[in-house]
Amino acid sequence: MNHFAICAAAALIPAGMATAQTDTMQSFDADVVSNSGISGTVSATQQESGVMVVTIDLTGVPEGTHGVHIHETGDCSADDYSSAGGHLAGDMEHGVNVAGGPHPGDMPNAYVQEDGVLKVTYFNTDLTPDMLADADGAAFIVHAGADDYESQPSGDAGGRLACAVLAEPQA
Repeated sequence: MNHFAICAAAALIPAGMATAQTDTMQSFDADVVSNSGISGTVSATQQESGVMVVTIDLTGVPEGTHGVHIHETGDCSADDYSSAGGHLAGDMEHGVNVAGGPHPGDMPNAYVQEDGVLKVTYFNTDLTPDMLADADGAAFIVHAGADDYESQPSGDAGGRLACAVLAEPQA
């Protein structure tokens, strides 16, 4: 089952452009916070097809492969971002390589080159606005290492480098 597709965000959404919203689309936008010099934005927008489009636009990310996930709690207050809880799991197992996976919060690893730019768009068919807008919200996390797509409960992706509380824009 194909849950994700990846394409270059630069061609799809210019940096700094606000996400359009209609009565049938919900958008969750956030500025990323980091103790390690990472900055930028992340957004998750439900399209008319029901697919969530997650757009990540960051700078200052260390070179290498990083797990990027949606976590279960919209709280980035802890210095290590542990306050964001675990992956947004629903009733699924972690990883695309595991029966019963992936979590709705799982996304493909992102490779960052020497320039420190992480700019990518993911299509996520398992993530819904209700999951992001529940009582305790949701957060976006950049991990120090790559997700192995199978270790339980979260892919052995290492520490948390950056965090963003996903929130609907206020009218």
